[in-house]
Amino acid sequence: MASFFSGILSLFSGGAKSAEAAAPAAEPQVHGDCMIHPTPIREGNQFRLAGRIEKEVAGEVLVRNFIRADVFTSLDDALDCTYRKARQIIDQNGASLFSDGEKSRSV
Repeated sequence: MASFFSGILSLFSGGAKSAEAAAPAAEPQVHGDCMIHPTPIREGNQFRLAGRIEKEVAGEVLVRNFIRADVFTSLDDALDCTYRKARQIIDQNGASLFSDGEKSRSV
């Protein structure tokens, strides 16, 4: 009920703000020959697990984006789990992660 009233109040106090906003940038990490960039998405007081994996192939940077359903109340927890999930994606997919040669896609 309180969220209903706060939603109405936000309409009169400058408009509703986007539910999703980018979290502060974090340092990338290297795993194998890939670079992991965590990009958690702020959703209210929580952070959704999201990131991108980059790899340079033949002088071109290929990007694989991922977003998961996991949400965390702490930015540090979201970052830790993003690094862990990215390493898991890299390890499970191996060379096939970038074998299609597409510049960018979601995984």
